[in-house]
Amino acid sequence: MAGSWDGSYDPGSQSDDSHHFERLHIEPLYDAFVCPLTKQVMRDPVTLENGQTFEREAIEKWFKECRESGRRLVCPLTQKELKSADLNPSIALRNTIEEWTTRNEAAQIDMARRSLNMNSSEDDVLLSLRFIQRICQKNRSNKHVVRNADLIPMIVDMLKSSSRKVRCKALETLLAVVEEDEDNKAILAEGDTVRTIVKFLSHEQSKEREEAVSLLYELSKSEALCEKIGSINGAILILVGMTSSKSENISTVEKADKTLENLEKCENNVRQMAENGRLQPLLTQILEGPHETKHSMAAYLGDLVLNNDVKVHVAKTVGESLINIMKSGNMQSREAALKALNQISSFDASSKVLIEAGILPPLVRDLFTVGANQLPMRLKEVSATILSNVVNSGYDVDSIPIGLDHQTLVSEDNVHNLLHLISNTGPPIECKLLQVLVGLTNSPTTVLNVVAAIKSSGATISLVQFIEVPQKDLRMASIKLLQNLSPHMGQELADALRGTVGQLSSLIRVISENAGISEEQAAAAGLLAELPERDVGLTRQMLDEGAFQLIISRVVKIKQGDIRGIRFVTPFLEGLVRVLARVTFVLSDEPVAVALCREYGLAALFVDLLQTNGIDNVQMVSAAALENLSLESKNLTRLPEMPPPGFCATIFPCFSKQAVITGLCRVHRGTCSLKESFCLLEGQAVHKLVALLDHTNAKVVEAALAALSTLLDDGVDIEQGVSVLCEAEGIKPILDVLLEKQTENLRRRAVWVVERLLRNDDIAYEVSGDQNVSTALVDAFHHADYRTRQIAERALKHVDKIPNFSGIFPNMG
Repeated sequence: MAGSWDGSYDPGSQSDDSHHFERLHIEPLYDAFVCPLTKQVMRDPVTLENGQTFEREAIEKWFKECRESGRRLVCPLTQKELKSADLNPSIALRNTIEEWTTRNEAAQIDMARRSLNMNSSEDDVLLSLRFIQRICQKNRSNKHVVRNADLIPMIVDMLKSSSRKVRCKALETLLAVVEEDEDNKAILAEGDTVRTIVKFLSHEQSKEREEAVSLLYELSKSEALCEKIGSINGAILILVGMTSSKSENISTVEKADKTLENLEKCENNVRQMAENGRLQPLLTQILEGPHETKHSMAAYLGDLVLNNDVKVHVAKTVGESLINIMKSGNMQSREAALKALNQISSFDASSKVLIEAGILPPLVRDLFTVGANQLPMRLKEVSATILSNVVNSGYDVDSIPIGLDHQTLVSEDNVHNLLHLISNTGPPIECKLLQVLVGLTNSPTTVLNVVAAIKSSGATISLVQFIEVPQKDLRMASIKLLQNLSPHMGQELADALRGTVGQLSSLIRVISENAGISEEQAAAAGLLAELPERDVGLTRQMLDEGAFQLIISRVVKIKQGDIRGIRFVTPFLEGLVRVLARVTFVLSDEPVAVALCREYGLAALFVDLLQTNGIDNVQMVSAAALENLSLESKNLTRLPEMPPPGFCATIFPCFSKQAVITGLCRVHRGTCSLKESFCLLEGQAVHKLVALLDHTNAKVVEAALAALSTLLDDGVDIEQGVSVLCEAEGIKPILDVLLEKQTENLRRRAVWVVERLLRNDDIAYEVSGDQNVSTALVDAFHHADYRTRQIAERALKHVDKIPNFSGIFPNMG
């Protein structure tokens, strides 16, 4: 009976397997049951006029071929012509075949039962599974027979076989058993069967994996089973992974995708898919789902962790819908929408999408609304967070109208409202609103509006007070805001810090923390750096509090590489050096400042910082500080005490001889050192400053030239200062600065220095032959400011370009 197992009823094709089943008394196959054309048992036998019987479908196909080929209608067996194509149903034969088939299949099913166990051979099990698969595919009613015979649990047991062929065939057979049969699916859903099927999904690139996906796809057509499949740990994760696989069989990928589409009927499955990277079903529910589903999905979206690219996609897909829910839903719905918008807005690009979708006006309205419709404080905190995200995204929020009369977020009234909220809410909201102001003051187009509103509201003192709060995030937001404000209202902030107890100390304490270099520390240093450098009162208070000693320690540690925090090291170092340079502006008024510079070797530190390549501001500020220190050198140099003249010299002056004292500074004519008198010559700083004259940054060049000019200043030996510059090969670089004319300030400074150099006859003689220098001086003589024109005239006289009796400037000394 192998034919009955394999689907072929050709007696010549019987295999040895059939003998095994014949011995089990399966009824023989009668020739009358077999269609002469198909060689298979007939299901709908019909008889021709000559008494021959065929399968209806087969003989109809024969007649059709005869007609289409133009041949006469003949019997396919006898080849004799037929008068009629009438077909008479052989009802008795059909009933006999059905009874025979039923008896045989019952016997075969019984045989299959006996073979479906772990003790049977692999061949017997495979033969049984193939038979069950075939009869289920042949006739839908046989699926009930299989169910009633309790074969489904036995097939499931074969999934645990050690034979891969058996496991594969069992999965394939189960698919045939449950296809379009809800009852059989329900039986398969019992126990851990579905979990076992899911386990086959983890078999990479195997036939079992493909069969398991096909089976799960069929099971997922049952809504009752969707929840069951989704509840199995890892099922949805694996299926989602398969849909994005590049190496997977295309058919398998399609089945996995269709399975997931079916699983979307269950909300929990949609949430799992979103969590595992398949977000579109959740977004579709937000767009098209029922009211309650829409809002529950929005709430779940707020709990997801999304990567930045996904945030942009989500913002484009459901951003507008979420904004509408936020505007018009009940409080629970608004909360769900706000949570989702908070998640999406945490990336700059997605924030910009939300701004274009119209989030700003309702967001600001929610924050400022008071009374019956106001948001509870916990939701105002979420709104403030979203507003902070969108404002800090870099979008031009000043172009978005959010109120009557075309007001924007930086209109004075709205900034006043933000300041009012900051003063009347708890730390979490205060922190977010301060971050909003940070975002507004980051932009050069909106910072002045905020500055004007802060000044008009008198909020400076209250903003400065946040420096002392214990909450780190809140303190950092306030410091960053004040740093942004300081270039525009530095004196107001200096007055507030100087007049309020504790704030300045708190800033210094932040800077001096040893945990590494943080964004907060960089902001604190930047804030202090922007305060007016000539505010003596503030500098004096910093001296009293020991601020400069702490800053020196931090700068030294950074230079030595002892402080962690690469990300913020540059702005932190820039800020520290600028703050440290403050002390050099009060040297003539504060002996304490001079003592500090001497004790800590500040001049040497600034000389060392001149070589901080790649950080222009550090080099510029260091050169400026050295200018201040060098200007003080002539006041700090110890002049030698000349011995009194002898008796003869008193009576006969012709016998007197000038005493010679060695070891004195050529420029300052006394005893100098870098540490005690801040002498640039003694500190080997001249060569380093000359090197900076070739810098690409005009501000660095100007600061270096200013420091060098102190060697030619009134009160020092100018001739020796020129010699020092000659020895340092600084003459040509100085002349080049004059020729390049990068800025008006540089030209002014260069003309002054060149005039002093040209007082040296040798240099004047050399320069007189350089037409370029003469042209630059003439240009300054004609076009510079009044004072520089005076100096340029003197310089031109040195090179004989203007006669000494020139009276253009009669008052010139």
